[in-house]
Amino acid sequence: MSCPSELDTFYTVSLQLTKDCGQLIKERISSRTKKVETKSGAIDFVTETDQEVERLLIEGLSKAFPNHKFIGEESVSSGAHCDLTDAPTWIIDPVDGTMNFVHSFPHSCISIALFVNKLPAIGIVYNPMLNQLFTAQKGKGAYLNGQKISVSETKNLGDALILMEFGTSRDPERRNIILENQQKLMPQVHGLRALGSAALNMAMVACGAADAYFEFGIHIWDIAAGELIITEAGGVVIDPAGGEIDRLSRRVVGASSLELAKQLAKELSQFYPERD
Repeated sequence: MSCPSELDTFYTVSLQLTKDCGQLIKERISSRTKKVETKSGAIDFVTETDQEVERLLIEGLSKAFPNHKFIGEESVSSGAHCDLTDAPTWIIDPVDGTMNFVHSFPHSCISIALFVNKLPAIGIVYNPMLNQLFTAQKGKGAYLNGQKISVSETKNLGDALILMEFGTSRDPERRNIILENQQKLMPQVHGLRALGSAALNMAMVACGAADAYFEFGIHIWDIAAGELIITEAGGVVIDPAGGEIDRLSRRVVGASSLELAKQLAKELSQFYPERD
């Protein structure tokens, strides 16, 4: 792991770049003339803003830290290899919640994390539309707009507000699993919610606004920052079958407590997407 003073420098630079790019997203979200293209499916969108924000973040970080590596959503979509090594690696989702952004629905964010030795060291999730800046550094706690946050500590499924997503895949098997889990959980929990952004779902767990979140089919860039923000807020991030998190498995549960995470995992019908 890098020394604390180095991490502080990495954090300061990445935070300023994130804030600058957030203003770009904020200025463009209300536009009705966004240029929208599709990626893996008919409703898996990418916009010029996704591509520009990722380019600006990678250019800025590369200039400051020329030896660092990158995993970016749009870079991988364009053919770059998703390769997580021990080297300091920035994992970037330039606009998490692109579907929301396309529709001017204000739950979109930049998600950026630094991994060192394959472990999270810095996490930033920034929704500029609602002025929500979630931040964490390893061992220093998690914060919302500079105020320390913590998970709800809910331990029982029956007391929990759960976040889940419908995703952009139209694969019939995955869709059936989503609906099956919805039907299983609805009678057992306080409620089910979906924000349309994995990173913001995880941030809601971290600040205690929700108690758990699960999803099949996400990617490492969706959850890299959120993982550290949840764990630094006192929560847990595990595999949906109950074991240790595998960050390239495209499966995640984040929860306010290990007890709740394991109860949720027991109830879930499992789905195993192709790995990153």
